[in-house]
Amino acid sequence: MAKATAKRKAKATAHAKTAARKSSARRPLKPAVKAKAKRPRKQAFVASHLKDAKFEQGLRRYAHYRDLGIAKATGGLAVAHVIRLIPPCIPEEVSKRHYHDVEFQMIYVLKGWMKGEYEGEVVTMHAGSCWLQPPKIKHTVLDYSDDCELLEIILPAEFDTVEL
Repeated sequence: MAKATAKRKAKATAHAKTAARKSSARRPLKPAVKAKAKRPRKQAFVASHLKDAKFEQGLRRYAHYRDLGIAKATGGLAVAHVIRLIPPCIPEEVSKRHYHDVEFQMIYVLKGWMKGEYEGEVVTMHAGSCWLQPPKIKHTVLDYSDDCELLEIILPAEFDTVEL
């Protein structure tokens, strides 16, 4: 008889615990304390037109950049530029492993194609292709077409490129 009573008590305790878990799942959550919202950076309207385009040499000889005015318009929040890769592609020059210390980096192929290696994965991107490079992903440019042009958007506007 003592065994039967112990079994009933154990069963009742288990049932009570299950009921407590279920009822706590149904309880409304306490309202979260709202964090003070960051004030958005002031931004200005900007337009960049191809007819006024000026490409300038950037970090590397094989890439010329057309600034789209986004860094100034966003107070440094982001930068956007068109990159024109200069032919011919010389693998010994372009294939330097590196990463960018950024929060966000997106590239869209406007013309031509580009082949790259991203932490072991080799990918060829053609006109219309788009990719996201996670922060600090190690990558290498392997090859590109003579007419390759890319649109690149990066946050923040000022960042470091680290060669490995």
